[in-house]
Amino acid sequence: MARPVLHNAFCDSFGIEYPIFLAGMGVGGRATPPKLVAAVSQAGGCGVLGCSGLSPEETRRRIREVRSLTDRAFGVDLLLPARIADAPDTRSGVRDEIRRRYPEHAAFVQTLLQRYQLPAVQPADETVVNIEYAKSVLDVVFEERVPIFAAGLGDPDFLLPRARAQGMKLIGLSGSVRNAVRQRKSGVDAIVAQGTEAGGHTGTVASLPLIPQVVDAVNPTPVIAAGGIADGRGIVAALVLGAQAAWLGTAFLVADECELFDSCKDQIVAADSEAFRVSKVWTGKTVRAFHGEISQAWAESGLPTLETPYQRILMEDFLSAALAAGRHDLFYNIAGQAGGLLKARRPARDIMTDLVDGAIHEIRRLQRDTRISLA
Repeated sequence: MARPVLHNAFCDSFGIEYPIFLAGMGVGGRATPPKLVAAVSQAGGCGVLGCSGLSPEETRRRIREVRSLTDRAFGVDLLLPARIADAPDTRSGVRDEIRRRYPEHAAFVQTLLQRYQLPAVQPADETVVNIEYAKSVLDVVFEERVPIFAAGLGDPDFLLPRARAQGMKLIGLSGSVRNAVRQRKSGVDAIVAQGTEAGGHTGTVASLPLIPQVVDAVNPTPVIAAGGIADGRGIVAALVLGAQAAWLGTAFLVADECELFDSCKDQIVAADSEAFRVSKVWTGKTVRAFHGEISQAWAESGLPTLETPYQRILMEDFLSAALAAGRHDLFYNIAGQAGGLLKARRPARDIMTDLVDGAIHEIRRLQRDTRISLA
């Protein structure tokens, strides 16, 4: 049986069937593993691997696994941090700096370890997420000839000549009109306008006012809408606001193929939108995530968060200890306010089917129920 049609010229330019992207989310690669990326692409959307923090070798392995599962278009998302604190280029060096310069922060994390009876475990990997690290992973992305690259943070302008030479599409992410204009000037093929409702690193402007402003400011560069979209109604709303496609993350965190822990998926399904709040606790940059015990403990501590990479490594060491103890309920659960719309865990194919069918239903409902006249 033929699949339903939801298609525009933008889909043709990116080689996809439906104007739906799986956002490339991080969390140690758990949020967007190869099997989820491939499932979304196979279902007609565009899956995007979130590879920030992964080694070049692991990034290459995941890209090849996606290719073994689908021959359809997919992408890779990395953070290209425009500004990070001056810091050593190894995790051990950053930890020494934290103990020396920020003893109260180091002591506070120790109290958390004691409170939850967690072992003091540190990742063996010495990688620090900075621009030099990003360039080493980018080399892999180009060597593997990935068709689409998205810059989750920062500008990909320095990639433009190399991308054009091999036909790679570049996507920039923006949470403000100002940043969107900067992305347009960098020469990207599309811009994700991400409202503050979104999970992960996010800005302060809501999707409803942000998307049309970005559309107007960067025309004719196509805009992909993000933030608060988790069903067909959201996709249609994005198209009406002038976007050419939708960028969804939270909706797929509860997919069976997503490798988030069951407790994290259950938190999302059980929560309302107010449970997903913005803080700098996890990385030193504004991140929307489920507001659990650890976020609350930081809020009550009175300590200011550190800049990245200090705060990120401080908390990644805590998370390593929590994971070693099997305390998945303490895990960094990034998700957006669209989590309030999600009521069940399902296969990615079913999520995609409902997104497409829901969007078509809403378009037909508008055609049926709305009378218009140009007179």
